Amino acid sequence: MPNPISLQGIPAAPGLAKGHIYKVATQSLSVPRYQAEDKQSELGRLQVATGEAKKELAEFKQKIKDANASSEAEIFEAHLMILEDDALTSTAFEHIENQVNAEAAWVDAVEFFAKQLESIPDPTIAGRALDVRDVGQRVLKHLMGMDTGGIELSKPSVLVGRDLTPSDTVNLDKRLALGFLTAQGGPTSHTAILAKAFGLPAVVGLGDALLDLPTDCLVLVDGNTGVVVANPDEAALTEFSLKQESAGKALQEALSVAFEPASTRDNVVVEVVANIGGEDDAIFAHQNGAEGVGLFRTEFLYLHRNTMPTEEEQFEAYQRTFSHFRGQPVVVRTLDIGGDKEVPYMNFPKELNPFLGWRGVRMLHGREDIISTQIRSLLRASVGVDLRIMVPMIALLEEVQEMKALLQKEKNRLDFEKIPYGNKIQFGIMVEVPSAAIMADRLAKEIDFFSIGTNDLTQYTIAVDRTNSHVAHLASGFNPAVLFLIQRTISCAHEAGKWCGMCGEFAGEPLAVPILLGMGLDEFSMSPARVPTIKQLIRKLSKAECRQLTEQALAASDALEVKGLANKFLSERGISMG
Repeated sequence: MPNPISLQGIPAAPGLAKGHIYKVATQSLSVPRYQAEDKQSELGRLQVATGEAKKELAEFKQKIKDANASSEAEIFEAHLMILEDDALTSTAFEHIENQVNAEAAWVDAVEFFAKQLESIPDPTIAGRALDVRDVGQRVLKHLMGMDTGGIELSKPSVLVGRDLTPSDTVNLDKRLALGFLTAQGGPTSHTAILAKAFGLPAVVGLGDALLDLPTDCLVLVDGNTGVVVANPDEAALTEFSLKQESAGKALQEALSVAFEPASTRDNVVVEVVANIGGEDDAIFAHQNGAEGVGLFRTEFLYLHRNTMPTEEEQFEAYQRTFSHFRGQPVVVRTLDIGGDKEVPYMNFPKELNPFLGWRGVRMLHGREDIISTQIRSLLRASVGVDLRIMVPMIALLEEVQEMKALLQKEKNRLDFEKIPYGNKIQFGIMVEVPSAAIMADRLAKEIDFFSIGTNDLTQYTIAVDRTNSHVAHLASGFNPAVLFLIQRTISCAHEAGKWCGMCGEFAGEPLAVPILLGMGLDEFSMSPARVPTIKQLIRKLSKAECRQLTEQALAASDALEVKGLANKFLSERGISMG
C-alpha cells in the first residue's frame, strides 16, 4: 500500500470529504493566428460564435435556477454580462479591423481584460479573471468547432485540477461531487464559490504536487484547515470518520440557529455580518444568517467597460443590493482601484509600487469626479437603508477631513436639487495602513466607526507582499505586532464612543475569534459561508475569559505562539475547530 501523503493548501470552503479523485484535464487550445483579408467574414464568424455562447449560458443559468442553486446561477449571469460587454467585443472588433483573424482577435481582447482584473489587489476581483477567460474559451471553442460540454461524473468523486471553471462544472451531478481540490487559486476563486453553492468542502493553492497524485487515488479533504491526505492509512481513516461525525452534528446545529444573535455566555452580543461583492453574494449572506454587510466591494461596477459607470447605473445597482438588507447595516467601501489597474478610461499612470501608490482615498487628488459620482449615487440609494460609507487607504487625518467635506458637498447638492437621501448615514474609514492605527485616537474624533482590513494591515505592518509565494507565509494576522495595532484601533474607537468592526479574513478565522472578542471587537464581517459557524463559536465563549487570552496573545513572541495559545484556550473548553 502506498505511503500517506499530506498536502497543505488554502481553505476555500468549509467541510470534510472522503473519496477517490477525478482529474480534470486542462485543455490547451492552439489558437490560429493569420492575416485575414475578409474582415466582414471574420466579424460575422465572431458574432455567430458569441451568439451561440450567449444561448448556452442563458440555458445554463435557467437550468441552475430551476435547481434552486441561485449562487451558481449568478455566476452564469455574470458570464452573460461579460459577453454583452461592449468594451470586450469592440476591442476584438478593432483587432479584426486591423486584419487579425477572429480567433486571435478574440483571445487578445479576452487576455487584455483578464490581465486588467488580475492586476487588482483585491483577491475577489482579481479572481474574476478566471471567469473572463472561461467565457473566452467558450466562444473560442465555437469559433473552432469544438465541444463545449463540462465534466460528467460516473461515480462519487473529489474533483482535482489546476483550477476549475464554470464550464468545467456546469453539467456536474451534485450527488456525485464530494469536494474540490485545485493546485492554483485563492479562497475567492470560482472553485470556492461553487463549493459554497454546493455545500461542499474545497481546498485551493495545493501546488503541483496535487497534480502528481495518481488517478482514482483516495483522499481525505479538510476544507476547514486546508489539509489533504492522500493514500490514508487505517489510523488516519478512523480519525477522519470521527471528525466527520462530529463536524456534521456541529454544522447542523449552527445552521439551525443561524438567524439567532451571536451572544456570548456572559451575554455580550456582537454583530456578525458578511463581505460581499455584488447582489449574488448578498442573497447568499442573507440565507446564512448574516445580520448585514460589513464590506460591500463596489469595484465590480467599474470593470469590463470602456466608459465610467453613470450615476444612474450605480444608483440602481446599489438599490438592488441594499434591498436584501432592509433594517440591517450595510457598510459600503468606496472605490478601491488604484495605479496598479489598467482601466483605459481612467488613465491611471504606471506605478513601480502600486500597493503603495495612487489608490483608494488618494484618488481625491486628480480624480475627485469618480469619487463624487459614487458618493452621490450611494446617498440617493440610502433612503430607508442603514448605510455606512467607508473609505479605504486612509493614512492621514487630512484625508478623513477631505472626504467628510466631499460627503457634505454632495449632500448639499442633493438638498439644493430636492433629491431625497437617508438621514442617518454613518461615515467611517478602513484601518489598513499602520499610520491609521497609530493615529486612531485622533482619527476616532472625526468618524463614526472604524473597520479593520487585516489583509492589507498585515502586509503593510510586516512589509510582506501577500501575493508573493516566497514570503506570503510571513503575513499572519496572529503576529503580535498586528494584534497590537488591532487592539489599539478598537480601544481608541471605544474611548471616543465609536464602534469598531473588522472586514479582513481574520474576522472569519475561528482561532482569531476569541482573541478579537477579548479585545472588544463590535462587528465581525466575513465570507457568507462562515457566518453560521462563527456565530455558533461566539455563543460558546465568554468575553471575560477571552480577555485573558487576549492579554496572553499580545504578550507573545510570534504568530506561532499566539496560535498555540488560542488552540489551547478552545481545546480546554471542549471546542473543536474540525
